[in-house]
Amino acid sequence: MDIKNVRQILVPVKNLERAIHFYQVSLQLPFLFQTGNLAFFECNGIRLFLSLPEQEQFAHPSSVIYFEVDNLKESFESLMERGVTFIDEPHLIAKMGDVETWMAFFNDSEGNTHALMSEIHTS
Repeated sequence: MDIKNVRQILVPVKNLERAIHFYQVSLQLPFLFQTGNLAFFECNGIRLFLSLPEQEQFAHPSSVIYFEVDNLKESFESLMERGVTFIDEPHLIAKMGDVETWMAFFNDSEGNTHALMSEIHTS
């Protein structure tokens, strides 16, 4: 068995309606559907699955999701205008040959930390 790609990511939330608003309005991800305490969004072939945790052991912030963007500065400014709270400014993470990796980390409405990332070819 070879893993081919990531298809779906669960993001635990505390308030489903507030989280749906954040991912749909602030991040502008396409809303797929909601069923009960579950909501699904499309992110270029990967489904983001928002859920109220069924057990207390799962009621904690999720892993960091890195959202790739073409222009980090423009995306950063656009999300700031929509009320997204950033932890830091866009900054250089690594330079590997002629590729620079830039990131800016932010919090969603539920306390989960995510990031915008962009890889820039310098040559």
